[in-house]
Amino acid sequence: MAFSRTRLALFALLIVVALVVFGFFYASSQKSHAAAQTSAAHGPSVGVKSIHSPDKVAIDVKLSAGQCAVRTVDATAGLFLPDPSCTPGAVDPDVTQDNLASTICKSGYTTTVRAPASDTDRTKALSLTQYGQQRAASTEYDHLISLQLGGTNAVSNLWPEPNRAGAPGTTNPKDTIETRLNKAVCSHKVALAAAQRAIATNWVTAEKDLGL
Repeated sequence: MAFSRTRLALFALLIVVALVVFGFFYASSQKSHAAAQTSAAHGPSVGVKSIHSPDKVAIDVKLSAGQCAVRTVDATAGLFLPDPSCTPGAVDPDVTQDNLASTICKSGYTTTVRAPASDTDRTKALSLTQYGQQRAASTEYDHLISLQLGGTNAVSNLWPEPNRAGAPGTTNPKDTIETRLNKAVCSHKVALAAAQRAIATNWVTAEKDLGL
């Protein structure tokens, strides 16, 4: 009888230890999953830089003449993408999922963080050279991740975006997509970081990629 009780006690102890170990690993996995979700909702995507530069263009990358090349999706429609090795995108760390109401969802926000023309004109001239382009009235020196999506003024987030042939000005298809994505973020249909990642990866397919 004593032998049986000892065996039962050991068996019970093994069960308790197994439950404790299982509980530890389960809790760890849940914590890691939660952290990953938080990062996806609040942090910038991999490859996208984080730079606070509201009053001037940050020269965060050094590019050579002819180093970059625009990718053409549909020239007739004015659908062009930047060179990801030259323009991966950059966001302002001061814009977060938690302060949308006081930043990108607040009327007039972009005017408070847009770099002055005296600065952007200088860097635009350099960017045209780096992208091997000639100056054109319809070319917009554009933020890849727009200011209304928390983008920042940095060389890694600015590129000379061509327009369709015969376009009367710099207004192009990307502008309307930026506005719709801003509305989607402000109405909490998509997370800020998800919208930033989508437009940095491919603004042409960003809405489709986000399920909008």
